[in-house]
This record gives sequence, C-alpha cells and structure tokens, in this order.
Amino acid sequence: MNITLEKIKYNELNNSLVFLYGNDVASRSLPFKKDELAYVEAKRKEDPNALVVLNRLPHKIYVQNFDSEMPNVEALEKLRKAAAHIQALLVEEITNRIYFTGEGIIPEEAVAFLEGFHMANYRFDKYKKKKEQLIEDIVVEQHILEPAVIDENLKLWRRIDTCRDWVNEPVIYLNAPKFADILAAEAKRVGNVKCTVLGQKKIESLGMGGLLAVNRGSDDEARFVVLEYKPENHINKQPVALVGKGIMYDTGGLNIKPDDHMVEMKSDMAGAATMASTLFAAAENHLPVHIMAFLPLTDNRPGRNAYAADDILRMYDGTTVEITNTDAEGRLILADAIAYADQQNPELIIDAATLTGAAVRALGTHVIAAMQQDAEKPFSLLGIVGEQVCERLAPLPFWKEYDELLKSDVADMINCNLHANAGTITAGRFLAHFAHHPYIHLDIAGVAYYGKREHHYGVGASGFGVRLLYAFFQTYEACQQANNQ
Repeated sequence: MNITLEKIKYNELNNSLVFLYGNDVASRSLPFKKDELAYVEAKRKEDPNALVVLNRLPHKIYVQNFDSEMPNVEALEKLRKAAAHIQALLVEEITNRIYFTGEGIIPEEAVAFLEGFHMANYRFDKYKKKKEQLIEDIVVEQHILEPAVIDENLKLWRRIDTCRDWVNEPVIYLNAPKFADILAAEAKRVGNVKCTVLGQKKIESLGMGGLLAVNRGSDDEARFVVLEYKPENHINKQPVALVGKGIMYDTGGLNIKPDDHMVEMKSDMAGAATMASTLFAAAENHLPVHIMAFLPLTDNRPGRNAYAADDILRMYDGTTVEITNTDAEGRLILADAIAYADQQNPELIIDAATLTGAAVRALGTHVIAAMQQDAEKPFSLLGIVGEQVCERLAPLPFWKEYDELLKSDVADMINCNLHANAGTITAGRFLAHFAHHPYIHLDIAGVAYYGKREHHYGVGASGFGVRLLYAFFQTYEACQQANNQ
C-alpha cells in the first residue's frame, strides 16, 4: 500500500474519504453540510467513538469520532482497531484508493490510525485464484503529517508485512536453505546489512549439537544465518544480539503432535522472521544502534535418523543435554544460537520464540511472556515501549530455583521439564543457562499467529513483536544513559 501527501479538494473527491474527528474543533473547519454536521454531532453525543458514514454517492465519508481525552495508549489502540473496521468496510466497496484527513488530531493519532489500516490491509493470498480488491493508495491531507514520518513508518509497516509473508509461507515452499537464501538476498538489497550463512558442514564443524540433532529427521539441511547492521554513528559500544527461533515446520519429531496441534506449525519460525524483520527495519531507517541477529533454521521431523527421547546431546558450548521430549526442540536450536551470540560479547541478548503452549494457556493471545536475567534496565524499557505500542509484556518470575526442574541424572540438563509445572519459565531457564551476558527471553507463542481475524493483526501471521522491538531501538539511547548513571 502506498501513502502520499496531497492537498485534498473536498469538492472534487472521486473516492471515499476517511475523516478522523478529534476534540475541540470549530465546526466551520469541518467539510460537512449542515444536515450532515447535525447528524455527526448527534451520534457523537451518543458515543464519543462512534463511526458515522455519510453517503455522498458515488463515494462516502467515514467520520471516525474519538475521544482524545482518554489515556493516550488506550486512545491510540482504539484508533488502530477502528482503522481495521473501516478498512473492512472499504474493501466491500471494491475500491483501491481513498483519502484521509481529520481535525482536532495530532500526528501521533494519525500515525496510529494509518498503522492499523495498513496492517489490516494485509492478506496472504499469493496462492488464491480470486483475490480481494484491497486498498492500494491512501492520499493523506498534506498538513496532517510530515513526509519523513510517512517514510519511516511505511518502511516499518512493510517490514511487518514481509515478516507475515515469511511466517505464512508453507514449508513446502520455504525450507531452511530457501529462507537463508532469501535473507541473504534481502541483506544485499538493503545494502547496509551484512549476512553470513553457515551451511551444514560449517554447523557440524562448530559442534552445534542442538541444531544438528533437531535437523536429523529432515531431508533439508540446516542453516545458521547471522545478520549484522552496524551504522557508523552507533550509540552502543557492543552489539545487541537478537536470537530468533527458526523451526520452519514442527511435527514434534518422534514425540509427534496430535493432528489438532499440527496445523499452523509453519509459524514456528516466527521468532526468526521477527528478529530479521526488526533488524532490516532498523537498517532501512538508519537507527543508530549496532544490532546482530542469530537465526538457527531447520524443520523438526520424525524421519530418517531422527533424534529421540533419551538421547544425550553435546551443545555448542559443551553442555550435555538429555532429551526428554523431541517436541521441545526450539530451545535446543536457540541454545546453540545464544551460546554463539554470547561469544560476540554483546551488551544484551534478546530472543524471540514461539516456544511453549504453556504461555498460551497461562496468558492467552494478547501478550508476550517475558523473562530477564541481569537485564533489569533494558527489560524495564522494553516493558514501557510495549505499553506505548500496545504490544505488551507479561513479566514472569525467573528464579534459579526453577533450575531444579531441569536436572538430569545422566547429563548436565534435561531439555524439558517432565512435569506440567512452570513450562514457560523452565523453557526460559534452560535458555538462560547459555547466556552469560544480560539476557531477555520473549515467548511469543500466543501472539505470533492467529487462527481467526484479530483486529488490525488480521488472520494468520501477525507480525506481533516487530513494532515492539523497533520502538525499543528507537529509544535505546535512554537505556544507554541509564546504564551509564
């Protein structure tokens, strides 16, 4: 979708107009007829957030009222959701171009509305013969936003769409080698991102026992991708390491999933897609932060000489792990990636993974299960920006006492707690063993993929987490200053 800034001539409209109506507006500034204004004001009194549709054949004016007196975060999220509703109505019109303006609004509110609209306008329809007619162009009244604001946000929103494309793509078309090739090509296209792809032989030579074990059941080779964005003006002395789970498809391995849990497992690489998309967005918008991404890629299948429960693996850092469940594979490949990232002496490691069903059962589908080790200040900042962009964190306890549930009689650790207790926390504690720098763990299992339409996140891959991490890097200088105090 394209967004352009122009002066809108209301008497020459040939497509529908969306009008965002805020507070404290002089009625003479509104582009409504007398009877239309009376109707809008009556509805506005009934509900300060009412949507009023004025039919001016052959087009319409969608007047979205909103109460800017409500708390800022709540107001902005209401605007995103309202935009998704209007987008659905406009799609029914079978139009590809609309106009957007408003009165009594600030740029932040206009951006939130356009963000919700852009995200709701996404469809993964490349394999459908009959495609919906979506909105291709939005003309924004030129006084509403600055061009630089449009440019930065469009780059971010398009990255979110690309992230969703990757997660929605079936494994038959997107396996580990293909995804690695796509990431390498994307890095080359962006221009200021370095991409290193480690193939099967290199992974073997490095002794990444977790990644190699999970890959044993697959006919497709594993890949380990390292992305680096290092601008000349970076504010951090050492890189921030992003680690993303890249299970291209998860059958559960020999602990095979029941059929009702197998659907949507193409989304098990959402962590890798999220971290790559965040890094690319930061690079395209030239954020002054040195970022690296470490992405282990493989599928998890029960074929060939698949790894099995009772196997003992030697991980990249030398830790031995007794396998108790082959469906707890994500933490194995992440452990190798975290240990590898740890050697780069990062000032912070953040991982994102669709890691545990326990996170969904405990917290539902509107929040990220989050834990931290020796990273109180960046974790606090991440929580603050999560509230601001409404991609929230639910902090969970991360005490070392939980390590008792990961003890093995025959190895250094087990890969999965044999009891149903604290499944999300023990998965995080397993990973924390491999991190020797400040570490944040994000379990995105509940938010990465929606089986039914979820407001502006749509249906299927949501891209949830990219806006969160991008906002974190936008404000990362504050974290740097706090650390220096």
